[in-house]
Amino acid sequence: MANAASGMAVHDDCKLRFLELKAKRTHRFVVFKIEEKQKQVVVEKVGEPTQSYDDFAASLPADECRYAVYDFDFVTAENCQKSKIFFIAWSPDTARIRSKMIYASSKDRFKRELDGIQVELQATDPTEMDLDVIKSRAY
Repeated sequence: MANAASGMAVHDDCKLRFLELKAKRTHRFVVFKIEEKQKQVVVEKVGEPTQSYDDFAASLPADECRYAVYDFDFVTAENCQKSKIFFIAWSPDTARIRSKMIYASSKDRFKRELDGIQVELQATDPTEMDLDVIKSRAY
């Protein structure tokens, strides 16, 4: 089991979409899922730059694990416009145990493929990644 999970491939599209989010800012967020049969991480959903944090949170399934990156724009106390790229490991309590194990064991390898993540969050329910948490981790 450990070998199968740690040998998870990362589809090229994942890296491409992340680079578009980071460099070109053409996406607000990207949601990734593990295709267990193909043993690889793939892009599930891409959010437009105009979409809100609520749109992003709503795109995460209530009972399945996902990885996601979110580009959070904010204004500092000095009135500077900034952004931080968040990596969110979504692992709800209601997800299957096997799924949680696969996502947990593949997370670090997947994260290494995405160069430029600034903040990491692990969330098991929506309150652990609500906008207030994001704001507090961004500053």
